[in-house]
Amino acid sequence: MFALVTKYTKRRLLLSEYKIKNLRYTCTSNQDDRSPLSGIRVLDLTRIIAGPYCTMILGDLGAEILKVEKPGVGDEARKWGPPFMKGTEEATYFLSVNRNKKSICVNLKEGKDIIYELAKKSDVLVENYVPGKLKKLGLGYEDISKIAPHLVYCSLTGYGYEGPYANRPGYDVIAASIGGLLHITGSKDGPPCKVGVAVTDLATGLYAHGAILAALYQRATTKKGQWIQCNLLATQVASLINIGSNYLNADKEAVRWGSEHESIVPYEAFATKDGHMTVGTGSDAQYLDFLERIKLTELSENKKYKNNKARVENRNELLPILRKVFKTKTNKEWAIVFEGASFPYGPINKISQVFEDPHIKHIKMVQETEHATGRKVKVVGPAVTYSYATNKVRFAPPIVGQHTDEILKNVLNYTDDSIKSLKNNKIVQ
Repeated sequence: MFALVTKYTKRRLLLSEYKIKNLRYTCTSNQDDRSPLSGIRVLDLTRIIAGPYCTMILGDLGAEILKVEKPGVGDEARKWGPPFMKGTEEATYFLSVNRNKKSICVNLKEGKDIIYELAKKSDVLVENYVPGKLKKLGLGYEDISKIAPHLVYCSLTGYGYEGPYANRPGYDVIAASIGGLLHITGSKDGPPCKVGVAVTDLATGLYAHGAILAALYQRATTKKGQWIQCNLLATQVASLINIGSNYLNADKEAVRWGSEHESIVPYEAFATKDGHMTVGTGSDAQYLDFLERIKLTELSENKKYKNNKARVENRNELLPILRKVFKTKTNKEWAIVFEGASFPYGPINKISQVFEDPHIKHIKMVQETEHATGRKVKVVGPAVTYSYATNKVRFAPPIVGQHTDEILKNVLNYTDDSIKSLKNNKIVQ
């Protein structure tokens, strides 16, 4: 145990030493800032969802995010509406994944040298272009690593850099289709159905953010950056968990179950008088508690439902009995019945009900910031809290090119005249 602690402490010290010796690569670190990534600078060449979601998480943790956008256009997600923020043409889609970032507009073809200079003074570069696109511009990993060998370079693609699909553009729903998620999503007798949000994009962003942190940690001892490759399809297949294992180890093809669970009964959304209540009993003890609360204790003596294996085998007999009972009460009435239960339960909420939920309000998931337009923007804050570290919303998503002058002046020390010349030549905006 002592050896493990010593090794961990040593690596922490090496990380601190590395940051001190290489401050030319990083932004200024506030010693009083308890943000885990204070002093880390991220060059963000991503658009749409997966990449921006990754860099937003890093920004919440205190990294300085320099979002590089196309002059005159910006991130394509800015136009993914309606709906738009009231009084603007800024899509609410964009607002959901771009807080805590500074926007600089650079023409990647003509302003390649600016990206080089920013790479030298950054710790991480994240991009999500089709494989080969940045390489043609001289901004691929091989090019950047020559001038910034310390840089952690992370690429998010649809299908990776190898294989028959490598050059295809990648979208969440396509990766979810090829990767089997749509096949297992939807009602039992209905067609395949996509999930309500881009979960494959989000999962890829989460994989990428974790991989970046691991690479930064490793850099503390190796003093070297490296190339991280994440892709939507690999993420989706890795996320099949038990469904994938069922096929690989038991030759069991998956089917759609609606809200039911293939291996646990009861576990589904039951229709009530005024909506649906989801209940899951993951153990026999929880099942007995459930029966007591819904006044069906006689079912506990039935051998067909005695344990979970038996309930799964006889689900078509048990579930109609339970469904009939649930229709006798409203969601609020069932919530009173289930208060203090050993099993998990909850109503299926509309989005308006989600944000009015007393627990969501108590943990302050919704936070408000001031947008550059002067309007207030509400965002859903970070899902993770720390006992010591800071993980928070610092400022609103930027308008396109909002910080171009600031970044060129403060990070690269450009003069006003040189910035004016770059703008006149349409290299930056």
